[in-house]
Amino acid sequence: MTRKLSLTADGRNMVVHLHSGDLPDDVRFDGHVAVDSETMGLSLVRDPLCLVQLSDGKSEIHLVQLDRSSYDAPNLKRVLSDQSVLKLFHFARFDLAMFMRDLSVVTAPVYCTKVASKLVRTYTDRHGLKDLTKEVLGRDISKEQQSSDWGAAELSDAQLAYAASDVLYLHQLKDKLDIMLAREGRVEIAQACFDFLPSRAALDLAGWEETDIFAHS
Repeated sequence: MTRKLSLTADGRNMVVHLHSGDLPDDVRFDGHVAVDSETMGLSLVRDPLCLVQLSDGKSEIHLVQLDRSSYDAPNLKRVLSDQSVLKLFHFARFDLAMFMRDLSVVTAPVYCTKVASKLVRTYTDRHGLKDLTKEVLGRDISKEQQSSDWGAAELSDAQLAYAASDVLYLHQLKDKLDIMLAREGRVEIAQACFDFLPSRAALDLAGWEETDIFAHS
């Protein structure tokens, strides 16, 4: 079952598709795919994964409302684990851990706009998606629905619009941040960080979420 929502963002007419359980067989992504997720909270122990958002940066955004009784979503899992498709995230560390835990997939390769932001926007400590999008792209995104019931059987139009907004600008952010990374000579260290993110997520799930294993003490 698929539900559709039309919205206008950044002067573009967008169609948001809400799918139950999994991506349809005929959904394909070309190039980089922006990915995000919604959960019942931020605990890797307590809170379940509820929704996954995907966008190829064009006119359609796909949301998958997962069946939490089984997490049987082979088409979604195929995209997340496809080594030929770069997945764009903001704070990939959390999403990757959730996908690893509930979907049993290692998501790679990845690009994280939050990591990139911290490597080049060293003049600020404001690296949230809203602040980053506002400064780098001059666009405002709403965080009003961030703390809402993502486990509900039926999601509101406001929730769908919010979920879509989280993947709407990741392609543009990557383009801008790539320029800054090159300018500052930090492309290679950024790539090393991105490559390490699946291992960082595995460490979080294994109990080292709050421990810096590279610290002296």
